[in-house]
Amino acid sequence: MGRYEVKQIKNLLDFNLNRFLEKSKEEGFRFVERLVNDYKDGSNTFNHFGEGLFGVFNEEGVLVAIGGLNNDPFSKEQYIGRLRRFYVIKEYRRTGIGSLLVTKIIDEAKRYYKILVLHTDSEQADKFYTSIGFIKTDFYPNSSHYMELKS
Repeated sequence: MGRYEVKQIKNLLDFNLNRFLEKSKEEGFRFVERLVNDYKDGSNTFNHFGEGLFGVFNEEGVLVAIGGLNNDPFSKEQYIGRLRRFYVIKEYRRTGIGSLLVTKIIDEAKRYYKILVLHTDSEQADKFYTSIGFIKTDFYPNSSHYMELKS
């Protein structure tokens, strides 16, 4: 694996996301498009307390993976965070980049939350998240997986 760097993204609109949008749409994923649209209209800019948007950049400084951390909008509990809009460009999968990014987001979540939830309906994503330690359950609203966070 080459040299990759995880960084917090302060302004998503500073990046050319055409490749991300194109690649995700080819796979039938619409959540990257929702990420961009929500960011543009201000409905989710990952800028509230306990939130953040993170990217993995390759040696050329190109964004190859992205994922966000939000307060869980489906829970009334303040101690639940949500992993959102997590996407790794297909040719970069199975290289450790996804694990690198999700580990960064989990570490960030530990600073603010006791539980981290997410939703996926993809079998491949289910295997990825459970391999990292997420538990598959529908216990939390609009979630397919959760993880108890320990500092």
